[in-house]
Amino acid sequence: MDQGRQVFSVDLLERYAAKNRGMITCMAAGNDVIVLGTSKGWIIRHDFGVGSSYDIDLSVGRTGEQSIHKVFVDPGGSHCIATVTGVGGAETFYTHAKWPKPRVLSRLKGLLVNSVAWNRQQITEVSTKEIILGTQDGQLFEMAVDEKDKREKYIKFLFELEELPEAFMALQMETANINSGMRYYVMAVTPTRLYSFTGIGTLESVFASYKERAVHFMELPGEIPNSELHFFIKQRRAVHFAWLSGTGIYHGGLNFGAQHSYPNGDENFVESKALLDYSKLSDGTEIVKPSSMALSEYHFLLLIGNKVKVVNRISEQIIEELQFDITADSASRGIIGLCSDASAGLFYAYDQNSIFQVSVIDEGRDMWKVYLDLKVFAAALANCRDPLQRDQVYLVQAEAAFADKEYLRAASFYAKINYVISFEEVTLKFISINEPEALRTFLLRKLDTLSKDDKCQITMISTWATELYLDKINRLLLEDDTAIENRNSEYHSVIQEFRAFMSDCKDVLDEATTMKLLESYGRVEELVYFANLKEQYEIVIHHYIQQGEAKKALEVLQKPSVSDELQYKFAPELIMLDAYETVEAWMASKNLNPRRLITAMMRYSSEPHAKNETHEVIKYLEFCVHSLHNEDPGIHNLLLSLYAKQEDDSALLRFLQCKFGKGRENGPEFFYDPKYALRLCLKEKRTRACVHIYSMMSMHEEAVALALQIDPELAMAEADKVEDDEDLRKKLWLMVAKHVVKQEKGAKRENIRKAIAFLKETDGLLKIEDILPFFPDFALIDDFKEAICSSLEDYNKQIEQLKEEMNDATRGADNIRNDISALTQRYAVIDREEECGVCKRKILTMTGDFRMAQGYSSSGPLAPFYVFPCGHSFHAQCLITHVTSCAHEEQAEHILDLQKQLTLLGSETRRDINGNRSDEPVTSTTTADKLRSELDDAIASECPFCGELMINEITLPFIKPEETQHSASWDLRPQTNLANQRTISLPV
Repeated sequence: MDQGRQVFSVDLLERYAAKNRGMITCMAAGNDVIVLGTSKGWIIRHDFGVGSSYDIDLSVGRTGEQSIHKVFVDPGGSHCIATVTGVGGAETFYTHAKWPKPRVLSRLKGLLVNSVAWNRQQITEVSTKEIILGTQDGQLFEMAVDEKDKREKYIKFLFELEELPEAFMALQMETANINSGMRYYVMAVTPTRLYSFTGIGTLESVFASYKERAVHFMELPGEIPNSELHFFIKQRRAVHFAWLSGTGIYHGGLNFGAQHSYPNGDENFVESKALLDYSKLSDGTEIVKPSSMALSEYHFLLLIGNKVKVVNRISEQIIEELQFDITADSASRGIIGLCSDASAGLFYAYDQNSIFQVSVIDEGRDMWKVYLDLKVFAAALANCRDPLQRDQVYLVQAEAAFADKEYLRAASFYAKINYVISFEEVTLKFISINEPEALRTFLLRKLDTLSKDDKCQITMISTWATELYLDKINRLLLEDDTAIENRNSEYHSVIQEFRAFMSDCKDVLDEATTMKLLESYGRVEELVYFANLKEQYEIVIHHYIQQGEAKKALEVLQKPSVSDELQYKFAPELIMLDAYETVEAWMASKNLNPRRLITAMMRYSSEPHAKNETHEVIKYLEFCVHSLHNEDPGIHNLLLSLYAKQEDDSALLRFLQCKFGKGRENGPEFFYDPKYALRLCLKEKRTRACVHIYSMMSMHEEAVALALQIDPELAMAEADKVEDDEDLRKKLWLMVAKHVVKQEKGAKRENIRKAIAFLKETDGLLKIEDILPFFPDFALIDDFKEAICSSLEDYNKQIEQLKEEMNDATRGADNIRNDISALTQRYAVIDREEECGVCKRKILTMTGDFRMAQGYSSSGPLAPFYVFPCGHSFHAQCLITHVTSCAHEEQAEHILDLQKQLTLLGSETRRDINGNRSDEPVTSTTTADKLRSELDDAIASECPFCGELMINEITLPFIKPEETQHSASWDLRPQTNLANQRTISLPV
């Protein structure tokens, strides 16, 4: 123990605590409350929590000398029981902290109460709940007191010792709530025995059950001045006990959760029992037994003479001796006894006048060392306060294991040490004895203890451990084959462990160094595994391809973290290795660009394939074109080229007929290059495909000419496709007709009948005269008689139809001429009061300003004007002004331009009238009429008030931009100077 620091210290609490009420005979404490009993029958209560003190005389009404035998205080300091002895016998009192007078427990009159067990779990300030009292006659009683009743609720007899009647010197009780009810644990001591009681129910039922079963007890014979029993309370629960017996201090742990059954049916709750012999407390001299005892968490405080020896409960060694400042008048009796305050964690000693306080200062600080000396390592670690203490515990464990040649266990302990021994020293220990297994274990465990900030050290240790793993694997491979089965099992176990290690340390292992190590040891599979962990997928895929495992390579490529560039890089090798799986993987991937796979697909396509074998590249290209709607010309050209090389051209024709771009705006209907397709099909002699391509390129003559070589029906179908060019269509059909006539090799009449039948298929496009030149000159006309007659009849019908159409045209012309004549006679009647729709002035009476409109000649005194069928009338100039203001800019400029030209022509005409010669008067007049007709069409095609012009004015604003200033004058503004305003009265 550390002798430089005292664990327990003694202070004088109060020198004359009895207050001249006699000498102190007994003492009890709880919750900073001390109750003293004196030789004159007084009890004195000191409450250090609130700083108060008072005394009560229990000898009142009793004759002779009275002395307090024992006092008992509950852990809360509220309830007190005291026993008074004197000439009249023993009497027991109960008092509460709030009561001015005590209460005599008449039921206990004549019984000497030596001990009280408080119910720590249930007791409150206002109620004791059930408590147990032990008497000098070996009897146990149950009692309960409520403060508000001012008396005991009941006192019941519980138990009496019959086999060996002895006084109950001390009692302790614990309770626990369980599913079946309340379980009680009671310990009681006599001078020679320790009794244990336990049961479920009430105290009365628990003790009643011992009438039918034996009581469990521990007997330790021997004489002792005062047999005591103490519980150490931690967090309101007793955790261990100590009995001051005649033989020694019997102590142990308390476990109220697990009871141990005994053959006699009783149950005990005591664990780790031990006996401290009094001989260990003397230095070879005469054995002196303690007169009193107190119990702390780790120590016994034993009163021997006037000293208190502090004994460690675990090591059973005396660690301190406490001295007391005793006055001369108290020296004769010395220290009387010890007591403890479990609630406050304090201990007290008292003589006949004074009270001493024994304080505890961190009594568990050196317990780790106590346990370590006893080699109780788990408890030592539990009591360590800092890393240095833990290191010392681990060091002792490691050295002990190392000495016992348990090197793996020693390595685990060495790895937990951080300060007291260096990393290098430990590694040299294992290297010097050639224990690579222990060294590897040490390194692995050391990695677990390092923090993330020790990056350099972690990397170095991980690399070293990697090399040790590889060395172990190689040594297993080089061992003899005698135990091949065990070797294989260990080999696979080490491989699995090594891979798990690499997986855990992948982020700290240096990539280049680790790969070199794996390569130097020839561990290809582990190299691939590590590359996979480090996401070096190129190495992994390359390895699988070399091994011919295309499926595994493709599984790697399908991982989300793998770049698509690796797909393109390894595509040529993978498709040659396993075309089906490769294409399936391509189809499953959504991000691939098929154009970048063309190289791989062409490499596959260049190899010969069986007739019935599925062409995987064609399958993938069809997937791209039909499912992915790929529009890349390269993809379409490649698919077309593969179709062209197949013996069956049906797939090629279907592909050419598909319009992949149909429905797109401003886009092509196909994406392959037609010129390339035509060259390819011509090269591969795919005639039908060539016909389709010619037709698609609008090269219909070439298409028909080529179709005639293989199938006249196909040629006729191609010729019939032309619809918008009648001449070309006829030309194409003539080509077909010529071919049909020239190719027929049957009888002449039969050939003519076939030619005539062919004419019917043209739906009248060709006549007999069109195909006659294709027949030989010596063909008899009789053979064409029917066809020629039919043709002549058709011509006659056409002539008659033309005549009828000419007659209809003549009648229509006559009608038009009559309408024109009628229009020249059309007139309108205008009232002399009729006003212009624009200027609101009269149409027929005009001032000099309007007598002549620009571009118009006056009709007497009137200016030119327009009258519409709807009845609206306008001056010509007003109408022009109104229409130009409402029409759009281009139309307005056109109208003004026409007016300007008419004005200029009008000026020239006036000069001719005034005597100027004009070489072309007729031409000028005709031009003016045309311009005037144009102007009329521009401004007077419809009434501006009833036609479309008025409808379009709906979109114009009410206030024109040039009228903004006038509209602003109508705005209402706030008047700032109301005083200057004048009030005008308006007549009503």
